Amino acid sequence: MFRKSLRLRIVATFIGIVLVSLILSFMINNGSQEKTPNRFMVTFAQDLATLINLIDDPEKVQSSLGIFARYGLNITPVNEQSEVLSSLPEDKVHSLFETGTTDAIFLSSKDGIATIGVPGTNEGIGTFLIQSDFSSLFHTLRNTLLTSLLTVLVIGSLLILFMSGYIVKPIKRLTVAAKEMSSGDLSVRLKHNNQDEFGELMESFNHMASELQKIDSVRDDFVSNVSHEMQSPLTSIRGFTRALQDGVIPLEEQKEHLDIIYEETLRLSRLSDNLLRLASLDSEHHPVHFTTFQVDEQLRRAILLAEPQWAQKDIQIELDLLPCEITVDKDLFDQVWQNLINNAIKYTGPQGTIHVEIETSSSFVKVLIRDSGQGIPEEALPYIFDRFYMVDKARSSSLRGNGLGLSIVIKILKLHQCTIDVESEMGKGTQFIVTIPRSTITPTS
Repeated sequence: MFRKSLRLRIVATFIGIVLVSLILSFMINNGSQEKTPNRFMVTFAQDLATLINLIDDPEKVQSSLGIFARYGLNITPVNEQSEVLSSLPEDKVHSLFETGTTDAIFLSSKDGIATIGVPGTNEGIGTFLIQSDFSSLFHTLRNTLLTSLLTVLVIGSLLILFMSGYIVKPIKRLTVAAKEMSSGDLSVRLKHNNQDEFGELMESFNHMASELQKIDSVRDDFVSNVSHEMQSPLTSIRGFTRALQDGVIPLEEQKEHLDIIYEETLRLSRLSDNLLRLASLDSEHHPVHFTTFQVDEQLRRAILLAEPQWAQKDIQIELDLLPCEITVDKDLFDQVWQNLINNAIKYTGPQGTIHVEIETSSSFVKVLIRDSGQGIPEEALPYIFDRFYMVDKARSSSLRGNGLGLSIVIKILKLHQCTIDVESEMGKGTQFIVTIPRSTITPTS
């Protein structure tokens, strides 16, 4: 477990970088040690010769040479027969004594000692060699570099060890939060002030947790609502059936109770059908069969099928339907219009009005269904398409609703890339506007 620690990997990476840098530095240093800074040494030798030539007393010259020797500069007067020249390159030695030569000549660099020849002048002390031991300089530089790199390695390792804890801390917090979430606590959230990638990751985690909590809440509500919706008619059916079996209901009242049992079975059937339809629409494999047909005729047929309901409440139906063809799944859109129209009838009072209209343009077809009912409270509008949501549960129960109709509508419309908008005002009614993009419809000629 420790071997796979991110903190250890960060520290190991830093140490590896420093060690590689150390090795490369020494390789470069050893390579450069073989090369003396020639130009600098030659210039230095020429300036030194100028200084010596300014001394006109031979004894003072010898004294000054001794002083230079203390600083690692060995200055030796030579001539063409000097034995010290035998170990030096002949061509360079020969050019040193040529007539007209005035510039210092770099003769050799061996064992860390640089040798420069300075040609003599008429006024000076003659030709001489300057030998400088520069190996100590490189040793000093190398030791300094080694000490510096080792110091960086130690201090840097300690700092990166400390800082890696700061870097890894958010990951550990995410790990702990993820374990809490996996154990069922979906309320866990991560507080942070990070403005970096870790902050984005934590924000994404919080968003995920929030969405999962919403899904879990929806699931719980769904199970609760389904149980309630099924329990209510089952209780009625069970009670009335037992009463009929026990013979406690007079014969003249039995038909009324049988009608109630029948209505409750229809209610269960509708609930079952709606749940199955929603489950099918939720799946990615729901079959969609596109056909082209007259949407105005489909709306007239849906209104005609609902005639017993709106006629019973003496509701006035107003139609303003332009001829128009659309290419969608006809059966699914039958369900859309039936749900919207039945919903309008359900919440429109006696002698009310329902207005159905078609608007067309170059980019869309709109179907408007407006009723003169009580309207929907503004705070309830964002939730009316949620499953089992009912604005007034007591009122909806009396109207035999289960809160699934609009959920099915919006599922079908999204499947066709259509939209639905709601406009409502308390006491004046509600209007649903279905917009079908022109890409999915074909206008009649």
